[in-house]
Amino acid sequence: GGQFIAGKSLSNDADSASIAGCIAAAKHVREVAALYNVPVVLHTDHCQKAWLPWMDGLLAANQEYYEQHGEPLFSSHMLDLSEEPLEENIGICKDYMEKFAKIDILLEFELGVTGGEEDGVDNTDVDSSRLYTQPEEVFYAYEQLSQVPNAAFTCAASFGNVHGVYAPGNVELRPVILHNTQKYITEKLGSEDNKPMLFVF
Repeated sequence: GGQFIAGKSLSNDADSASIAGCIAAAKHVREVAALYNVPVVLHTDHCQKAWLPWMDGLLAANQEYYEQHGEPLFSSHMLDLSEEPLEENIGICKDYMEKFAKIDILLEFELGVTGGEEDGVDNTDVDSSRLYTQPEEVFYAYEQLSQVPNAAFTCAASFGNVHGVYAPGNVELRPVILHNTQKYITEKLGSEDNKPMLFVF
């Protein structure tokens, strides 16, 4: 999307056009929103490991904007490292969380995989067990990310959700996974908060 906004004639070496286009789009939205006197939330979705240099470019723009305006250019970013091992996924997320937290950016991260196809990633034939995130995985992520001061994060957990078109009966949604995970984390923390993890789906 960012590359399209920047224009097809531009080189995208080092993701330069993709970065420039996203920044331009965000600034456009903010400028126009001010005319309507409405707040806006700007979010980027599904940044995979190979696209982290693109995220670094957006992070630099966020830092510059924060210095000038006291808030980041983008409200939140999603890192979708669900194809990586859990420890690597959350380790990278924690590194970015430390940078995001300093400039009030919320991190969305993904655990498990979503069936079907999205953003060029085809999980049509993935092992069905990977479609269901386990409470232990979410608690591990919660513990790690909570160590970062001022951290704000939300989890995209898989409970059988699938992108795209699918035959009736081929999808078994288990949203109770989200409830069970909240209960698990609450018990582990010994907390009175019965919804310690913010989920998005």
